[in-house]
Amino acid sequence: MAFGRGSKRFGEHKRAVKEKDLGPLVKTYMTRCIHCTRCVRFLDDIAGVTELGVVNRGEHLEIDTYIEKALSSELSGNIIDLCPVGALTSKPYAFAARSWELQRTETIDVHDAVGSNILVDARGATVMRVLPRLNEDVNEEWISDKTRFANDGLRLQRLDTPMVRRDGRLEAVGWDEALGAVAERAKGLAGGRIAALVGDLADAEAMVALKDLMAALGSPHLDCRQDGAKLDPAARAGYLFNTTIAGIEDADACLLVGTMPRYEAPLVNARLRKRYLMGGFRIGVVGPAMDLTYKADILGAGPETLGEILSGTHSFCEVLRTAERPMIVVGMGALARPDGAAVLATARAIAEAYGMVRDDWNGFNVLHSAAGRVAGLDLGLVPGEGGRDAGAILDGAEAGDIELVYLLGADEIDMTRLGDAFVVYQGHHGDAGARRADVVLPGAAYTEKNAVYANTEGRVQQTRLAVFPPGEAREDWKIVRALSAALGKPLPYDTLAEVRTRMGEIAPHFHHVDDVAPAAWGKFGASGKMRRAAFASPVANFYMTDPISRASHTMAECTEAFAAASVLPSAADA
Repeated sequence: MAFGRGSKRFGEHKRAVKEKDLGPLVKTYMTRCIHCTRCVRFLDDIAGVTELGVVNRGEHLEIDTYIEKALSSELSGNIIDLCPVGALTSKPYAFAARSWELQRTETIDVHDAVGSNILVDARGATVMRVLPRLNEDVNEEWISDKTRFANDGLRLQRLDTPMVRRDGRLEAVGWDEALGAVAERAKGLAGGRIAALVGDLADAEAMVALKDLMAALGSPHLDCRQDGAKLDPAARAGYLFNTTIAGIEDADACLLVGTMPRYEAPLVNARLRKRYLMGGFRIGVVGPAMDLTYKADILGAGPETLGEILSGTHSFCEVLRTAERPMIVVGMGALARPDGAAVLATARAIAEAYGMVRDDWNGFNVLHSAAGRVAGLDLGLVPGEGGRDAGAILDGAEAGDIELVYLLGADEIDMTRLGDAFVVYQGHHGDAGARRADVVLPGAAYTEKNAVYANTEGRVQQTRLAVFPPGEAREDWKIVRALSAALGKPLPYDTLAEVRTRMGEIAPHFHHVDDVAPAAWGKFGASGKMRRAAFASPVANFYMTDPISRASHTMAECTEAFAAASVLPSAADA
């Protein structure tokens, strides 16, 4: 570089190719391209979106999108990893850092309930990029675009100091003052007037600490289902993806109920497509009609179709009846509604009627969209005897029966329904919960703590600390432990190992990391009349589903680009 030639030896002009605009995620240097067509084959075969191809011939040959447009696949970022020459690179990360400057950490993604295995590259206190980590049982070697590109949201709109609301404004205070404000407000309150709601990104350690704190305060009002999903914690098999993600490849028929896996769990959808391409795999959909990237039979829009399948009068019944290993996948679009318990019971009855549950096969599956939901149900973060669920907690706060509401990262609820209740928000982003809160307790994001999550299969996995929390933010279980001392109800553990021992006492499978503990079949759901309303997906915008992705500039650019192109799921699709 310092003493090289000032001129080149070759007289021929180097071939130059105009750069392509593939959207806000993938940057191109097409002069480098060697036409290996890995990107074309990935989008065609794995992602199921035929948007790249080869145009022209000979020395004019190029990889192109035919009509200039942004790549709309939710898995498009994987072509960056596949490109052998750097012709396709990460647009948000380009020229941001050198590889030798980065500290690499193996951890888990929490933007959906798949629990994709990832590598986090950090420089100092900043997460610079996220890459996939091989795990054939979960995400293989792929990750979704939200997993890969939403990491800039980790440093934006962060809560980094405790705050207390005074004269209508949140003011920064010390930890002692913030915890003291909560203790002062809770003083003299009966347990029945205190409630807690748990958000989608909460880790297992924080949830078990909150559960024990609420029990010490005498409150039965606790729920980890902030969307109101009628999941029954009585039978673990009733809220797990029992077939397992890898087990999809062994099925030979599938019934999707109230779910759009392409946007709720892109890696599950990729596995379904993989099985479809093997052949001999019929897929029926009860719910919103959309492009799933594979051929599926649209059977109906709502519960009446489920009733026909259960009674055996629907044409798709013969497919399920003749299949050796049929499976059913029930999404939150079917369960997060007033008649969700009846829908769950009907889905269970269908599984039993068509031989989906046997000693050697369990084809009943619930597809979650929240990373912390399964661990919350495993640990019992549901209403106790006489307790209120999420909807009833909001009703009570609105009516004045609930005077203190603790939000552990709960941002997806209707904050206007909290009425005059005193709201304590513990989380890591200034999202909806923090704006409504009377006291804000800053927590740590998933890249900033060693924590346990259970994915939609019930697979226990651990995140690893890649960077430290900003400012005065602390790990979530430590905040709950400190608050318990301020309330005069100190929890009986002081270390992470002791907290995990407590988790194992409630649910022993938390001791077995990266293992799927089989769940015993049982009765779940509740009999009742199902509404005629069609099922709707819980994901209105794939690129903004949680506080981290909503804070991300990159995800905002994706929303703008793809909403204009009408490729995002919409109310019309639902």
